[in-house]
Amino acid sequence: MNYLISTLIGFILGSFPTAYVFLKYLKGIDVTKEGSGNVGAMNSFDVTKSKVLGLLIFFIDALKGLLSVFIIILIFPESFVLCAVSLLSAIFSHCYNPWLKFKGGRGLATGAGGTALLFPVVLILWLILWAIVYAMRKDIHFANIWASLMSLIIIFTSSDIAIKYTFPRATETDNLILFLLGLFIIILTKHIEPLINLIENPTIIGRKNNEK
Repeated sequence: MNYLISTLIGFILGSFPTAYVFLKYLKGIDVTKEGSGNVGAMNSFDVTKSKVLGLLIFFIDALKGLLSVFIIILIFPESFVLCAVSLLSAIFSHCYNPWLKFKGGRGLATGAGGTALLFPVVLILWLILWAIVYAMRKDIHFANIWASLMSLIIIFTSSDIAIKYTFPRATETDNLILFLLGLFIIILTKHIEPLINLIENPTIIGRKNNEK
């Protein structure tokens, strides 16, 4: 029952289609049919050219992830696993929104919001790696993918140390690894198309149809 409660809370929070609602009612735009078609902050900015709107959507999407963890902490204050389940559910429903025929964003904002509370070390690590990779390649998708992969590898090889920086504290390293693996897989599935483009066109530099 606890797992079901955590899953439902995360899924409901994550499924709020922030970009779709804001662009539909403020701009009369269906974001699923414009730009990259992704329902997230970057495509919202690409479509509207409004930094304010893009940032607002980013922070609300991040808040969905943060709340999915925070609410579970209030209910089950010592369970890392239940917090992780709630966050993964929020990210999944954000990426594959049930209200928008399973269209959604790429999950990074929602993931960042949740990990900022649950496992801040991995978020800091990801941001550092992302900045380094982006400075080298100048491609957002390339940086997203490699920062996520390298973060997973680093935490996997140092999980005994990393587990000390989880809140609530994870009781087993296997739980930590499974959480990060699930997070990586969900985000990777939303980067398949740009990943294929990068493989087929390795010399592409710059941002095309990016979405967070």
